[in-house]
Amino acid sequence: MLKQRICLIALGILSATQAMADGQADAKGFVEDSSLKVLLRNAYIDRDKKDGNRDQSEWGQAAIGTFSSGFTQGTVGVGVDAFGLYALRLDKGSHSGGQGIDFFKRSEHGNQTPAGDLAKAGAAVKFRLSNTVLTYGDQMPSLPVLNYDNARLLPESYTGTLITSKEIKGLELNAGRFTAESRKSAEGRDSGGLKSINVLGGSYQFTEQFKGALYASDVEDVLKKQYVNLNYVFPLATDRSLTLDFNGYQTKLDKAYAKDAGAGGQDNKIWSLAATYAMGPHSFTLAHQRSTGDSHLGYAYGGYQRGQNRVGDGGGTIYLANSYWSDFNAEDERSWQLGYGLDFGAFGVPGLTYNVAYVRGDNITTSTSTGGTEREIFNQLKYVVQSGPAKDLSVKVRSSILRVSQKSSEYNDSGNELRVFVDYPINVF
Repeated sequence: MLKQRICLIALGILSATQAMADGQADAKGFVEDSSLKVLLRNAYIDRDKKDGNRDQSEWGQAAIGTFSSGFTQGTVGVGVDAFGLYALRLDKGSHSGGQGIDFFKRSEHGNQTPAGDLAKAGAAVKFRLSNTVLTYGDQMPSLPVLNYDNARLLPESYTGTLITSKEIKGLELNAGRFTAESRKSAEGRDSGGLKSINVLGGSYQFTEQFKGALYASDVEDVLKKQYVNLNYVFPLATDRSLTLDFNGYQTKLDKAYAKDAGAGGQDNKIWSLAATYAMGPHSFTLAHQRSTGDSHLGYAYGGYQRGQNRVGDGGGTIYLANSYWSDFNAEDERSWQLGYGLDFGAFGVPGLTYNVAYVRGDNITTSTSTGGTEREIFNQLKYVVQSGPAKDLSVKVRSSILRVSQKSSEYNDSGNELRVFVDYPINVF
């Protein structure tokens, strides 16, 4: 049914004739609007697990090249997007590899050692009519119900069709179908086991202060998911504002999948409401997040279907307030967050930012217990070079201290995590 709706909306979008001032009418040409960018990324993650669980660490160097052409001139513009990815494993220690970090996928045979390096590439053709773009091929979608993971060494990608329409000012509509998933730690286009995922939805800027979004997805033989977002910014005074941000997901697992995954039930609802008060360089956040339903998986997202009881809809598909190392997304979990952010630009150090958060969750239910708890202290320091030969180079250091009660050990592990990412973007042309 969702696939049929996508086809009908696609036909309606592509039949639109009203062009805005920008879009295809202003196309400069395939070559003239082309760009080639290379991101050099050095990434390290270390997880010091507690309670006898195996430690994890991975370190690697990556080069991520992306090419985006302009559109040919005419009523229907044609263009091409392409990417090439390469990663080299620098950590040869016994703690490298593992599902949680997933820089380099472990071998499924022999001694299960992670790969020493990996390389892959992808391309997509795109067509633009007015302010509507249809893209077919390998892509990195960024939607609340299908968001590729770019928080590791290499990004995920998906193969399929996506239509993005911006015919009405402030309104963006998306409809798509993807039939293959490329795991961030492995080569090949179908390394995730995804059969297909249909996505449909859009976002609208109602006023300068108020915006919202509504999306749905259908992962074949796995689940159906809906998402809603409401965001309102209250301007209070010069350099002061209060932002209220509500995000919510409703998920229903396929009956057979829920049984195979040991989920107990099929349903989950999870939402978060965050209030952020900004005052000059300072920001203060108070957030509450709540998960309900009868599925022992809690809010299920991302990962890879084969052998992991995950769903294949992208490792970034969790637009919720209390998602750091832990996502605080267990069955029946309730969590609160206190957060603080500081922009050092106001103190003469532009490009330097700091964030800290404390999150505590309780009421966790697993297949064997109730009333479990977890808590996390999150810190992140980031600096972006503002000028000179290394302009735009960024260094991000983040750490988490996560403690999970014994009752919740089936859901999560305690540990200390450190992440260091150095990104250097190069604009070739």
